[in-house]
Amino acid sequence: MNNIPEVKPGIIAVSRDCFPMALAERRRAALVRAYGPGIHECPITVESETDALRAFEDIKSAGVNALVIYLGNFGPETPETLIAEWFSGPVMYCAAAEGDGDLYDGRGDAYCGMLNCSYNLNLRGIRAYIPEYPVGTASEVAGMIRDFIPVAGAVLGLRSLKVMTFGPRPSDFLACNAPIKPLYDLGIAVEENSELDLLVSFKKHEDDKRIPEIMADMASELGENKYGGILPKLAQFELTLTDWAAEHIGASKHAVFANKCWPAFQTEFGFVPCYVNSRLTGRSIPVACEVDIYGALSEYIGICAGENDVTLLDINNTVPDTIYNSFIKPKYAYRQRETFMGFHCGNTCASRLKNPKMGFQLIMKRSLEPDKEEPDITRGTLEGDITPGGISLFRLHGAADASLRAYIAEGEVLDVATESFGGIGVFAVPEMDRFYRHVLIEKAFPHHSAVVFAHCGKALFDTLKYLGVDDISYNHPAALPYKSENPF
Repeated sequence: MNNIPEVKPGIIAVSRDCFPMALAERRRAALVRAYGPGIHECPITVESETDALRAFEDIKSAGVNALVIYLGNFGPETPETLIAEWFSGPVMYCAAAEGDGDLYDGRGDAYCGMLNCSYNLNLRGIRAYIPEYPVGTASEVAGMIRDFIPVAGAVLGLRSLKVMTFGPRPSDFLACNAPIKPLYDLGIAVEENSELDLLVSFKKHEDDKRIPEIMADMASELGENKYGGILPKLAQFELTLTDWAAEHIGASKHAVFANKCWPAFQTEFGFVPCYVNSRLTGRSIPVACEVDIYGALSEYIGICAGENDVTLLDINNTVPDTIYNSFIKPKYAYRQRETFMGFHCGNTCASRLKNPKMGFQLIMKRSLEPDKEEPDITRGTLEGDITPGGISLFRLHGAADASLRAYIAEGEVLDVATESFGGIGVFAVPEMDRFYRHVLIEKAFPHHSAVVFAHCGKALFDTLKYLGVDDISYNHPAALPYKSENPF
């Protein structure tokens, strides 16, 4: 399943009728050259509503699903905003800077036109992507369009996304119980299923002829594996989920899962699903633990907007003095309270772990099979230290009042051994201690965080703005207090 939308951008130039149309057309051509291949150039320059209708038909027939409306000069505020009203995909507005001709016949005044354009968008209630500084030369605007592409991909993906769940949120695990009404407001479909539905489907796959092929792929990925005996069940479970997605996708185009994974799962299925979750997430089909619907959604946004791998981790434990003083302080400039360990049982894809190994869920073994020397039903995790590099912590969450709130914080995974179990890493985020207190705690975020393996805060922030999320938090620098921070 191709789970990421293909963005097909197109550009329409607009021109005010009292300005030379040739100016807008020259600037559009220069912009398309600066951008390079992969963007549809609408040949119709829009001066009137009739032009707008013709241009709209052109980009529709070309299969454009992400539209750039370019003010080559002042621009006609009504036609240029009507196009966005008609267009079903994400829309970006940008404008041409002066400097490619004289300031007599060659002045376009698009700097002024963007103001009227934004006013008209507001009057029509149209949400659009407008760069931080939307006026520039051809090469500068080309860069703005490239920034728009991942945002457009995330918006397109969410509009055709189905979240498939199995089981209720775990008992006494209120962190994963968030109202789903905001998902419908975003145009996301939700299909909630019972654990029994999953078990019935799993049993139907018991003798599936594809199991050996999946097992062979797993064995190749894992290499030497102490717990190879669990692979038939894991392969069977992987086929259960992928077939379920294909059969239940319906009118949607993309899918994510949020599944129950304990405590009854181990006793009834005979394994933990972490490794399968890691494999599917590595193929851009996030499978969130503990029926964390917003966790799966956050992972998917991270894949689209961050254009990178993701995982879902607990913001889990502090870094001990021994590790900090010996391995972090001599090498990195972070304070100890700016570091923490991100952990989950074993759901991070193999490509993001150092020396990934099949393991067992130690915490569950303590309660489910404490007297067994060798694990049985708790096998199936993928364990290892997370590879070092830049990351973005991210979560979009449904608050108790059914509003949406989010946070973004860029940081890194440090090249430091964790000396622990699970899929785990030592993380560092500037001013993490203050972010932890005045965002994560103050705004009642749960312990699960999507981790995007890239610095992509800009794209995530712009995606949230496009979606209409007003409450977006980030890790404030030391000189900028939080609203709730005690100034004394």
